[in-house]
Amino acid sequence: MYPVDSLRKLIQDIFEQNSLITATWSQLRRRDNVSYTKVQVKPVTLKNQLHYQFAFHYNNKVLHENLTPAEAIERMTVLCEETFRQGLLCTTEADYQILISKKYKVSILTKSPSKTSVDLSHNRKKQYVLEEGVPVSFLVELGIMNEEGRVLARKYDKFRQINRFLEMVQDVIPYLPEGRPLTIVDFGCGKSYLTFALYHYLSVQQRRSLKIIGLDLKADVIEHCNALAQRLHYGDLKFLVGDIADYDELNEVDMVVTLHACDTATDAALEKAVRWGASVILSVPCCQHELFDQIESPVMNPLLSHGILKERFSALATDAIRAKLLDLMGYKTQLLEFIDMEHTPKNILIRAVRGQAGQTADMWKEYTEFRDFIHADPYLERACADLLPGGANPTETAEGDVTEHNTDRSNGKSTTSPDSCDHC
Repeated sequence: MYPVDSLRKLIQDIFEQNSLITATWSQLRRRDNVSYTKVQVKPVTLKNQLHYQFAFHYNNKVLHENLTPAEAIERMTVLCEETFRQGLLCTTEADYQILISKKYKVSILTKSPSKTSVDLSHNRKKQYVLEEGVPVSFLVELGIMNEEGRVLARKYDKFRQINRFLEMVQDVIPYLPEGRPLTIVDFGCGKSYLTFALYHYLSVQQRRSLKIIGLDLKADVIEHCNALAQRLHYGDLKFLVGDIADYDELNEVDMVVTLHACDTATDAALEKAVRWGASVILSVPCCQHELFDQIESPVMNPLLSHGILKERFSALATDAIRAKLLDLMGYKTQLLEFIDMEHTPKNILIRAVRGQAGQTADMWKEYTEFRDFIHADPYLERACADLLPGGANPTETAEGDVTEHNTDRSNGKSTTSPDSCDHC
């Protein structure tokens, strides 16, 4: 253990020697103290002068601030003394892992340098979670990289999508349980690009003990994914043929992923996640048809009278309703851009983590007013009625008749992977 003064001196020396390559501060001392969750620092050249760029990572954005060396020393000192409990300072001489206890006792672990050069370019090449030029076995097997680690031109959009997904996973790691194996379910896994990426990142890169189950209706796709998992020696990654509504093999799940599950299949997966008490939910909805035939509002006729506008509004309203219902059931929910619109129109990701989002009474009032204004009768509210304010048994009507949920309009099953969808 070191006194705080030792950490101050280390920071001072690193900046005076211009040896900093990158710094990352994480693990907030108090979550209600600041809005950002992580800060990354790197040297940059602006107008031929050395500056340090601080990237403040919020839940749905990153803000940058460029500081002079003197200002950077002061800001770094504040971050380590008042805001964060963990830091990693990578320099040309060594890597320093910093741990700060609740009582401000400092541990400094010195390791051999992991980085050998400083890139001072302000607009340097984007750094991905899975780096270009570094072969990754599952990316090679899936035809995204060649054996030298070069990303194939026709697969670059998929490479960017995978990395964007993993960036979002990085942000929710603090909300996952520690000290025990994780259980993750991917509903409607399809070809499973992102399922393999999730396993590789958490198991191979992060060294977490976990079990991931991918579920899909297509037997041939599941057979292919299981064969690939075996070739990669991903022993705790399994794929099963099955329907979301019928899957009941687990009593507790830590993370639920549902990517491009069609229409109310997304809602079926969200219901499962909530009832499992999942710590994290990541969902990219698709084909949101349910509200299209329900929505009506004379005030909104200028919008609703145009089919294409009504379709887009229905999809947005569906996801807004899902987000608010998740908030009401004990989550903090965000809607984020998953990938640029130019690459896919299915680009909204619902990210929810366990936690109180606000006053339940106020949220319920806000939700019901919006629902009633557009005359919506959403699946997720019906399915989770017993978990919502004033809710009743979701499987019984007022007359006592049994009502089927977890169905879509076409065949009575919640479709996890219809042929019409472009699955990850």
